[in-house]
Amino acid sequence: MQDVVLALLVKEPSHGYDLRRRLSAALGPVGETLNAGQIYVTLTRLERAGLVRQEREDEPTRGPRRKVYALTPPGRDRVGEWLAESAGAKPDVAEFHLKLVAAAVSGLADPRVLVAGQRRELMHGLGQVQRAALDYESDSEPWLLLEGVALRMQADLRWLDVCERVWSARVGRVE
Repeated sequence: MQDVVLALLVKEPSHGYDLRRRLSAALGPVGETLNAGQIYVTLTRLERAGLVRQEREDEPTRGPRRKVYALTPPGRDRVGEWLAESAGAKPDVAEFHLKLVAAAVSGLADPRVLVAGQRRELMHGLGQVQRAALDYESDSEPWLLLEGVALRMQADLRWLDVCERVWSARVGRVE
């Protein structure tokens, strides 16, 4: 969550309500479980860590005053490091999705490059699993487990194909 919030602040300073709105829009129905207070807790932690600073308070047309947060130079560095990190062979789909959104919104990385890197990592892992499965009879318990792992990785690869297609069409159109 912290890395995503930092990445959303790359383009411009923002307040918690706007950050929550943008996260919910990016996550669709998965974002409905996002705790409304989580953004404010995250911003407080990021401020304590010196990764964001309160820039000003805006007078809203309704409701309480809104604290507008901006990235600090260490916060910007952290976003760059996060975008360059591998998601691993078994990434959390929602987290990787948010990384793609954050990459596009911040302009610090190309989502298509992140998808390609993830595909390489998954292909490598899939090859290892398939080679390991060759050591077992196809009706054995270890083979059944390895087959399940391979099928999940293949599903992830199909999702990455969809990601590549969608981000290729969207690059340059993201806010």
